[in-house]
Amino acid sequence: MCSLLSSLGIKCGGEEKPEEERHLRANDREFNISYKYANNEINTSKYNVFTFLPLNLLEQLQRLANAYFLCLLGLQLIPAISSLSWFTTVVPLLLVLSMTAAKDATDDINRHKSDRQVNNRKVEVLVNGQLKSEKWRNVQVGDIIKLENNQFVTADLLLLSSSEPLNLVYIETAELDGETNLKVKQALTVTGDLGDNIESLAAFRGEVRCEPPNNRLDKFMGNLEVGGLTSSLDNDKILLRGCTLRNTQWCFGLVVFGGPDTKLMQNSGKNRFKRTSIDHLMNVLVLCIFGFLAFMCTILAIGKGIWESQEGSAFAAFLPPPDGNNPPFSAFLTFWSYVIILNTVVPISLYVSVEIIRLGNSYYIDWDRMMYHAPTNTPAQARTTTLNEELGQIKYIFSDKTGTLTQNIMTFNKCSINGKSYGDLLDFSGQSIEITEKTAKVDFSWNRLADPKFSFHDPCLVEAVRQGSKEAQNFFRLLALCHTVMPEELNDGGLNYQAQSPDEGALVTAARNFGFVFRARTPESITAVEMGQVITYNLLAVLDFNNVRKRMSVIVRSPEGKLTLYCKGADTLIYERLHPSCSKLMEVTTQHLNEYAGEGLRTLALAYKDLDEDYFDSWRKRHHEASTAMEDRDEKLDAIYEEIEKDLQLLGASAVEDKLQDGVPQTIEQLSKADIKIWVLTGDKQETAENIGYSCNMLREEMKEVFIVAGHTREEVAEELRTARKKMKPDSSDEPPFHKSGFLGKKSEVVEDETVESEYGLVINGHSLAFALQEDLQLEFLRMACMCTAVICCRVTPLQKAQVVELVKKRKKAVTLAIGDGANDVSMIKAAHIGVGISGQEGMQAVLSSDYSFAQFRFLQRLLLVHGRWSYLRMCKFLRYFFYKNFTFTFVHFWYGFFCGFSAQTVYDEWFITLYNLIYTALPVLGMALFDQDVDHRWSFRCPELYTPGQLNLYFSKRAFMRCMMHSCYSSLILFFIPYAAIHDTVRDDGKDIADYQSFALLAQTCLLVAVNMQLGLDTTYWTAVNQFFLWGSMSVYFAVTFTMYSNGMFLIFTSTFPFIGVARNSLNQPNVWLTILLTSILCVLPVLAYRFLYMQLRPTINDKVRYKVRQDKAPPPDVPRRFRPRRISTRRSGYAFSHSRGYGDLVTSGRFLLRPMKSRPALFSRSASSGLTLSEESPQIFRPIAEEPIA
Repeated sequence: MCSLLSSLGIKCGGEEKPEEERHLRANDREFNISYKYANNEINTSKYNVFTFLPLNLLEQLQRLANAYFLCLLGLQLIPAISSLSWFTTVVPLLLVLSMTAAKDATDDINRHKSDRQVNNRKVEVLVNGQLKSEKWRNVQVGDIIKLENNQFVTADLLLLSSSEPLNLVYIETAELDGETNLKVKQALTVTGDLGDNIESLAAFRGEVRCEPPNNRLDKFMGNLEVGGLTSSLDNDKILLRGCTLRNTQWCFGLVVFGGPDTKLMQNSGKNRFKRTSIDHLMNVLVLCIFGFLAFMCTILAIGKGIWESQEGSAFAAFLPPPDGNNPPFSAFLTFWSYVIILNTVVPISLYVSVEIIRLGNSYYIDWDRMMYHAPTNTPAQARTTTLNEELGQIKYIFSDKTGTLTQNIMTFNKCSINGKSYGDLLDFSGQSIEITEKTAKVDFSWNRLADPKFSFHDPCLVEAVRQGSKEAQNFFRLLALCHTVMPEELNDGGLNYQAQSPDEGALVTAARNFGFVFRARTPESITAVEMGQVITYNLLAVLDFNNVRKRMSVIVRSPEGKLTLYCKGADTLIYERLHPSCSKLMEVTTQHLNEYAGEGLRTLALAYKDLDEDYFDSWRKRHHEASTAMEDRDEKLDAIYEEIEKDLQLLGASAVEDKLQDGVPQTIEQLSKADIKIWVLTGDKQETAENIGYSCNMLREEMKEVFIVAGHTREEVAEELRTARKKMKPDSSDEPPFHKSGFLGKKSEVVEDETVESEYGLVINGHSLAFALQEDLQLEFLRMACMCTAVICCRVTPLQKAQVVELVKKRKKAVTLAIGDGANDVSMIKAAHIGVGISGQEGMQAVLSSDYSFAQFRFLQRLLLVHGRWSYLRMCKFLRYFFYKNFTFTFVHFWYGFFCGFSAQTVYDEWFITLYNLIYTALPVLGMALFDQDVDHRWSFRCPELYTPGQLNLYFSKRAFMRCMMHSCYSSLILFFIPYAAIHDTVRDDGKDIADYQSFALLAQTCLLVAVNMQLGLDTTYWTAVNQFFLWGSMSVYFAVTFTMYSNGMFLIFTSTFPFIGVARNSLNQPNVWLTILLTSILCVLPVLAYRFLYMQLRPTINDKVRYKVRQDKAPPPDVPRRFRPRRISTRRSGYAFSHSRGYGDLVTSGRFLLRPMKSRPALFSRSASSGLTLSEESPQIFRPIAEEPIA
């Protein structure tokens, strides 16, 4: 029975005990099957043929409105209370359920197709001593499989052997993390000796004990036992499912995790489901509507009881009551009858219409050519369809800096060597000359290995290197040796570098052009061409970079036998480890670093140390013990690294430029005018972040003050925050102003906004932010930060980014958006209400976790100011009109109850009730919700203040909902009493009576339809041919259906179903009927016109003012001109930011290097050198000192 349920996708039995350790044996399926490990089949679908109907219905009925209508259908099947035919509920309910089910079925069929395609891929598996082709789904844990070049990795494998030297393999992880650069893995020596010998592989009986399945892509812990020898396993021995084998002829691997246990599938869990503020409001309103429905039904039931006791006896002669039916019981039945009658206050078609609107607005984003980035062939993409209107309510934007505001394409710009700064051009007076595209470049033609794309403008540095300056040559020697870059020889003899980060690539390329060319590496050596001579250094150790160390070092032995440690890293950390003799040089270098930081450059300090042979031998033994430790390996290695990285000699500093993206300052300026507050959360140095803030118009000179919070203790941070708050608002109280929010639920404390007179900025360091985010200080930090126009948090970790976003989400009644481009931004993107990913230089992790994506930060203003604002405006108009037309429809029933003895008789024809929301009024409101716009996109950019009403929820809120109800109540009174009075005792032109129920029903429903369509016309701002077609087409369909259903033919065929025979012909040919329709329609819209006219005259909104200005301008406004930011010279400090990932050091030392040329990788540049540039007559004359004494 359990197996049958499992085949249907239903779990049975108790919960399975979580796996604590995985134990498997190679080539022993019986042993591995005993542990009941999952096979390699994946199943991402939600349903199968048997479970689709019950599970899908169960999911849909979890939506409150659907469950309500199902209960309503049950009530209609009870004859005693049913006042409507069953089809009035069944038809709409089936239509809604069927449309949703069809969508879900289509999605799931696509998932099944994708699963089958993957599960039926073929791979060679070693079975009974032979390689056999098997489907992926049949692969078991413990199997040995063979992969060939360009094949996908079948499962999570322990690499056993490969065709490459030292058992290396090269893999591409694009499907796993979006990164296209190749990564290197290496097998253990004990398994690498197996090679491709099938007999040896078949006899292999190694046992693996490792961690249970988990979603950590960057870590793996385990041991391999072979013949009594135990070897430790880490992530560098594992090939993960989702990777692709590249530049490797073949490799063999042992399946460790299969199917759902693979790290790829463990990471494909459901993302956090995000809902808009309108969704939350809708849930509250639906509950209120239920309460209001019960209130109306109670009033009508009480009226029924009173009427039965006072007037019912007069009708007993010809309407005898059933046995035992007394007034209280009759009132009870009437209550449920009116629950059925008045069910339209909960519109079943609302949710379907909302999904259609959201889908359409999502397509507008995908189709927007103005958000398409041609150089990278990247269109904008709406990765979700449920958050579009939330884009029109953003109050806070949290942005990464590197790769988001900047291009993340690094160029070597300046450097400081032995106290002298290089990179600036000076005139005869010693003043800096601005470098432009026309400025002459340094000629590197003397270096045949130079990168032709590299450019530098200061010839002094080249002369220093070529003239044999020891310090300059040692500077570039360090850049050529201290890195984890992988070299690649191209077919044309060129050289290509594969760097983990753009910074490293820029520094190694700079060393290459200045005569120190990194050519090749092995696990034990680095080969470089130094000023034309090939020199091979023995690589003894790589002290790798990580997020805590923020530096890396290499220890090499020169051909002369000299031992040297080269180190580069953040200046603050390098300075702490310098020898005391470097104090004078450190002061000068610090001055240069400040100048570089002021220009927004990313800086590194460079140092070296000569090592003693005996000391290094003892240190090396301790290093080996730490690197092979099974417990606390990282901590022990950090301690060993710390021991040797001290008493360093300072060489200088490098400065790399990361330019702003196009349009960033203009975008931030526009968003600021829309009252959107922008916070930059970056790992960069404070000075760099601050300078970028000024460059992109976040921080401005006209701000009254920019506060710097850099306290090192909790008390210092608290005092700085309080002092800043008092400066901005001296009368602010120490207790934050709380706003009690929440309705029909748990109340949460929200901090209200506090207004300040001037504009302020805030810059806070990561260590200070750690104190500010503590429980007792976070409210103080939040109050102070929210008073500021711009906030920059620097030196922050990915966790701190998410914590800042969560704090604002929790404590501010505002919608947040996070935007980034790297893996370190994923937590922030997922934490915000809306996450935006930029397709940049740091892979696709941010895009894969985002709700919207595009290629450039500047597209954000169009996403928010145009698409977001229009989506919010359209959704709010739709909801207001939808509730208006449905409440008006329902209130007419309510008033009619007082004139029909509370008998629960319907005022309309049953077919009109059925088709009202499905056909007669569905398309016109959809047309408005898909095409309406108050002003076009150019005026949206021209007047960003139009965005502010969305932040304040002015277009749809509880108050707007109450106004909608009051409007509906008024309209329903007009639509009931005027037709009632007009048709009372009325006769036709020929004297025949038309004062009957059916004629009144036809008149009431026609007046209703005309009135709500006229209201739609008043609400529509932007008319298109589609709107016109939907509006007039719906009216035409109504009259066509009415005359058809009320015809003699339909009555003769379905007598009981279509009883309104001849009513349309009898009534709609009378002038007084059309006059009544006209009168009711005018009276319904007249107060609306009067109110809007007076409101626009006395209290015009920003929309009214802009639309008036649009009408005044006869010609359309010109497009906003693009302004190009000139190169800015600034003295504001900036600095270097490290990536949040580990380096390649362990791969380098263990032999995971690029030996073979990767022919499939495109060249970074061609060997065709650009024509040499010489100094023209118009070029400025360069001032260069003749001699300068080096600093001791």
